[in-house]
Formats: sequence, structure tokens, C-alpha cells
Amino acid sequence: MSWLDREILLIDKRKQRKNGWKWFAAGIIVAVIIFAVVTLYPYTHDEGVKVIYIEGTLTTGNAYDGEYAGSEYIGGLIRSAADDPLTSGIVLRVDSPGGYPAAAQEIIEDLEYAKKKKPVVVSMGEMATSAAYYVSAYADRIFANPDTITGGIGTISTFYDNSESLEKEGVSVSVVKSGDMKDLGSTYRNMTEEEHNYMQNLVDDSFELFISDVLSQRQNISRSDVEEAQIIRGENAQKLGLVDEMGNLYDAIDYVKNYDIKTGGSN
Repeated sequence: MSWLDREILLIDKRKQRKNGWKWFAAGIIVAVIIFAVVTLYPYTHDEGVKVIYIEGTLTTGNAYDGEYAGSEYIGGLIRSAADDPLTSGIVLRVDSPGGYPAAAQEIIEDLEYAKKKKPVVVSMGEMATSAAYYVSAYADRIFANPDTITGGIGTISTFYDNSESLEKEGVSVSVVKSGDMKDLGSTYRNMTEEEHNYMQNLVDDSFELFISDVLSQRQNISRSDVEEAQIIRGENAQKLGLVDEMGNLYDAIDYVKNYDIKTGGSN
């Protein structure tokens, strides 16, 4: 190999290394952007107003993927916004069919923490029912669309009985248990009357806490208008006191921007 050939080969190798570093750096930048988008998806900013998205079924935990909204994840965003000196207020964009009461109760604790520092307003999207309304009731103000589906103030537990299907398939189940109700809710048998009554009391107790909490926050709601756990159209929900104003996300943001902490309202 001649001297010239060696020099050309060295130049090519330098170019390859240089290009390799460029591609590596580009890959790092893309990865950072993807991470930021995924991490901050439910958390946007508009002139000092933090918008936090609550989408999907409410559950406890730190998950968030649009299908499930974890109470720890949502609560962390709420507390972070409350502690942020550059944040003037918080809008919760709620689009959820509800979920577990315990998850709503955890988010409510974080919401109460935030309300001591900043106005917290809810903007309902397509749906904000059951546990999602539970959370919304604690906001300083609720915005909804005329055809938003909300309400559903109630508690439910569903049990399946597959014993007939198992019998037809020749499947038998033997259970060894420490208490009569240890296998309550199992699909291989029907519930006893005692178990049904027990679960009814459990559901009733949960409902009483749910509706009492809602009525404590939304004092213009009549219990008789909502205690059947029916879903309610947004326009009617405003008439019944479940919702304060008709408006979209940007109306809620504008309300927070003009919020007067002294009067507890928007100018």
C-alpha cells in the first residue's frame, strides 16, 4: 500500500468516527425528546397555568398510560405544580369513567394540598363520572361541555357465577378455606344470601362516604337528584349544581389566569 493510499484510508476512518459520534449524539437527543414526551404527556404549561391530564380508569399506583391513571402519579404532578413558584394555578383536564374510590381519595388529598396554595379548576372532557366526578367535586370550579357525561355518583361491585358452565364441562372445584367468606366472589359458585347482604352493606357504606364527600363540596346539589347514580349530561349537570360553567379547556385556563386569590373567584 502506497503512502497516498494509507493517508486516504486514515481520512476515511476519521470521517467514519466523526459521523459515528454525530449519529450517537443524534440518537441521544431523540431519546431525550421521546422520554420528555412520554413523561410529560399529562403535564403541560400555559402562561403559568399547569394543565394536568387525568385520563382513563383511576387506580392506585404510579402508572399512567392513558388507559389507567395512577393516584401516585397524578398526585405527584399536582403537588409538584402546587410547590412550583412559577405556577399560578392548576387545571385538571378530566376525561375518565371513574375507577376505584381509594384512588380518588388519594388524589383528593393531593388536590386539597394544592388548593391551600393555588386555585385548582377542573375541565371535563368527554366523560367525568363516578370516581372521576368524586375528584372533580373538590376543585374550586368545574367547567364542562353541554354533552359531557358526568355524575354516576355511586359504588358498584360485580360478581360472576360460572358454576353451570363448569358443571357442563365436567369441572369440579374443591375449596379449603379458613372462613366462610374467604372465597366470596369466586366464579365457581353463586353467592349465598349472607354474602350478598354483606357485600350490599359494604357497597352502601362506600356510597355513603362518596355522596357525603361530594355534598360537602357541592352544597347546592340535592341528594335526591343524584343518589340513583345516574349519568347526567353536562348541560343538565350545570342546572343540578354538579358543574359551574359551560366551557372547554381554554375557558378553564383563562379562568385560572384571572383568578383572584383574595375573593376566591375570577375577574
